[in-house]
Amino acid sequence: MTTTRRDFLKVTALVGGGLTLGVSLPGAVSVAQAAGTLHTPNAWVHIADDNTITLISARSEMGQGVYTSMPMLIAEELGVDIRKIKVEIAPVGEVYTNALLGGQLTGGSTSVRDGWEKLRVAGAQVRTMLVTAAAQKWNVDAATLKAADGKVTGPGGRKATYGELADAASKLPVPKDVVLKDPKDFKIIGKPTKRLDTPRKVNGTAVFGIDVKLPGMVYASLEQCPVIGGKVVSFDASKAKAMPGVIDVVQIRDGVAVVADSYWRAKKAREALTVTWDEGAGAAIDNASMMDGIRNAKDAPTPIKKTGDADAAMKSAAKTMQAEYWSPLLAHATMEPQNFTADYKDGKCLVIGPAQFQQGTQGNVAAAVGLKPEDVTVQTTFLGGGFGRRLEYDFAVQAAQISKAVGKPVKLLWSREDDTTHDFYRPMAFHRMAAGLDAAGKPVALTFQLTSQSVTQRAFGLPKGTLDPFMAEAAVVGYDIPNMTQELIEHDSGLRVGYWRSVSHALNAFANESFIDELAAAAGKDPYQYRLALLDKQPRFANVLKIAASKAGWGKPLAKGRSRGIALMEGYDTYMAQVAEISVKDNEITVHKMWVAADLGRMVNPDTVEAQIESSIAFGLSSVLGSEITLDKGRVQQTNFHDYPVIRMSQMPRIDVTLVKSTEKPGGIGEPATALVGPAVANALFAATGKRVRKIPLSPDNIKSA
Repeated sequence: MTTTRRDFLKVTALVGGGLTLGVSLPGAVSVAQAAGTLHTPNAWVHIADDNTITLISARSEMGQGVYTSMPMLIAEELGVDIRKIKVEIAPVGEVYTNALLGGQLTGGSTSVRDGWEKLRVAGAQVRTMLVTAAAQKWNVDAATLKAADGKVTGPGGRKATYGELADAASKLPVPKDVVLKDPKDFKIIGKPTKRLDTPRKVNGTAVFGIDVKLPGMVYASLEQCPVIGGKVVSFDASKAKAMPGVIDVVQIRDGVAVVADSYWRAKKAREALTVTWDEGAGAAIDNASMMDGIRNAKDAPTPIKKTGDADAAMKSAAKTMQAEYWSPLLAHATMEPQNFTADYKDGKCLVIGPAQFQQGTQGNVAAAVGLKPEDVTVQTTFLGGGFGRRLEYDFAVQAAQISKAVGKPVKLLWSREDDTTHDFYRPMAFHRMAAGLDAAGKPVALTFQLTSQSVTQRAFGLPKGTLDPFMAEAAVVGYDIPNMTQELIEHDSGLRVGYWRSVSHALNAFANESFIDELAAAAGKDPYQYRLALLDKQPRFANVLKIAASKAGWGKPLAKGRSRGIALMEGYDTYMAQVAEISVKDNEITVHKMWVAADLGRMVNPDTVEAQIESSIAFGLSSVLGSEITLDKGRVQQTNFHDYPVIRMSQMPRIDVTLVKSTEKPGGIGEPATALVGPAVANALFAATGKRVRKIPLSPDNIKSA
């Protein structure tokens, strides 16, 4: 889909004269790893006559701070106060493709990495055009002019605001080659900056999906099969229809929806439904069968990387070791339950809500209600948490189908129980690890094999046997081990799975960093010193490891009952080390403090970086200490936070963050810290108890049975 300038202005409601730029960018075409398609990303800037500057954000705001970091990139090159830039979310269009992911979507810690150059280029192009317009207006050499503080100034005290020049500038050709600011001259990028969206979120004017209201809107609550994938055979809605406020009861693909004049009335009437289900093949799934299937999978392994000859080195090693690690199914548990509002009318459909994948939402809604994609308009609100769950569009499709069936605008709202039992879960994962050590305990060989489901196969149709890069994340360690083999087995366990914050980094880092700790123990070495000795060729790894250990006082005496563990990983071009300090009582872990050292290259907003690390640790600790999804007869056993616990404020450790100053390209920061919590805490648990727990979560039951 392409977006014309006129359509763009209509959709975003940016009215009045001014400069709107579609900025073509160098290196814009890249092969989409997941979808296998080509896209050309663009950036958009609007300057109104009143000197208002608006950035059209191609990335969704779900707490990670893109409504501040993206404007900072524009503001730096335009020379304007960041607080004077407004932000609007982009409509659907290929120009908004994320070059690192191959679609218009937000995820994979890519927002800053994708926008780092192209948004600065966009700002520089607009700045150049404004200067050119002023030079032509005043008949002077453009080199004598300066653009800063929202205006162009020149000889003789001449000056004009960007808004006054915008109309003339909009008629000029877009320059292809522009000079970007030298980083030494940055005044905005790299400086801690308060978030632009905070006031709206504090005063209640921020619109999340759950806040959307349309004229004549009604509410829907959807009864779905308790076994994911099951279908309706028949239903009796007579009691539900007789209840107050009920407008209609309709069947859609995923279940039976009760529509009423309020959400509460729709929910209560839904409880009166009687539905007969065909539960399908999913009814045979339970945790035991899934684990057996994964352990005994006969699917052919897909190679990730091979260095040297691990098999030969293993045979001549002085000592060999093997270990197996398990990671469970996990739900996303966003604070805002899934919801979407839809208005199907006159062969068009408007859908409004929290979306991470706008193109997927548009295309799938269109297919579900029998429209062309261009007849579906997607408007994105703030997201009350995403974590990968809102890359899916099932709830948007459901809202559109219900709206079409009842002929009214409909807000569909899931309950917390709906959300927990009908997620696209992080896959269960099984790792087989093996290593060979020489006489001094140094690893000479390492083999890594992951068996799990491929989310990318499910979501994008990746051909079987093709390497899924999102399964291989953090599979290859940075340690100097001469002979290594990493491979994966893509095994479908029959349950729908989805991308979850840090994706496979959390799975693979848990196995790799726990196992390297086991090798250190077998060699009789300190786990920090053991790692450091293997990083002579990896200065960025070694640096963050040293910083984290130093900050944590590694090697110094600990308070009675306290123990520490350490872990290291590269993820999304960010190098990170973590140290966890814990205590254990009655097989229950208390995490007292976490130290984090992160080298993510150049930073746009260090304040947001630190906040993201802290939130990632909170998110990761939930899964490490207790969160787990289990199935029995195809039914998810957990329903709400009482049995799918997330970390409480009283459980939150103190966090000490050190950010490495760097001139390297920006790395992602929204997810890596989540992945390292597991091995850091597990390694601390081993130091405390001598028990190696190879199964997440590190719950009292799993600790007791280790």
